[in-house]
Amino acid sequence: MIKAEYGDKKRVISILTDSFDSNKSVNYIVKQDQKRSERLKALMDYSFEVCFQFGEVYLSDDKNACALILYPDKKKTTSKSILLDIKLIFFCVGIENIKKALDRESKIKKLQPEEPMYYIWFIGVDPKYQNTGIGSRLLNEVIQDGQNKKRPLYLETSTLKNLPWYKKFGFNIYNELDLSYKLFFLKRDAV
Repeated sequence: MIKAEYGDKKRVISILTDSFDSNKSVNYIVKQDQKRSERLKALMDYSFEVCFQFGEVYLSDDKNACALILYPDKKKTTSKSILLDIKLIFFCVGIENIKKALDRESKIKKLQPEEPMYYIWFIGVDPKYQNTGIGSRLLNEVIQDGQNKKRPLYLETSTLKNLPWYKKFGFNIYNELDLSYKLFFLKRDAV
């Protein structure tokens, strides 16, 4: 695993856009119109920027998988973060969907614990390389990084087929949220 540089942003956005194209949770936030694919890229751009500023962005050694890590306790409101939020509204969510997006985020925050965490916001593999073990190697390295930082690891998924995969790596479901889809909250304790 390598720490991504800012120049890797285009590759990270490409991996995440392709691997989350049909994700229920992502598509709940992304405005569903003729610009959906551009809006999905805008979400991944936003997520990269936030994690680059307040967390970590990692790539697999071959740059075919990536993970966006956020440290919520280190996230601060800055002029840059405000600008990113405004761009997210206009280029991804859409003004008419602001309430829906804010309601979803509020519900998620209520279910997440208020402790310093290692939050895996996104982990994805370029679809051309899925089912080759790249994602598993990257997740193992991410888990090790979280343990080295002595932080419990948290994530959410709406993809049922990923639940056994995460459980194999020691994650357990600690909560669920019903939106127009089911969102599962998972945790792995720091060892």
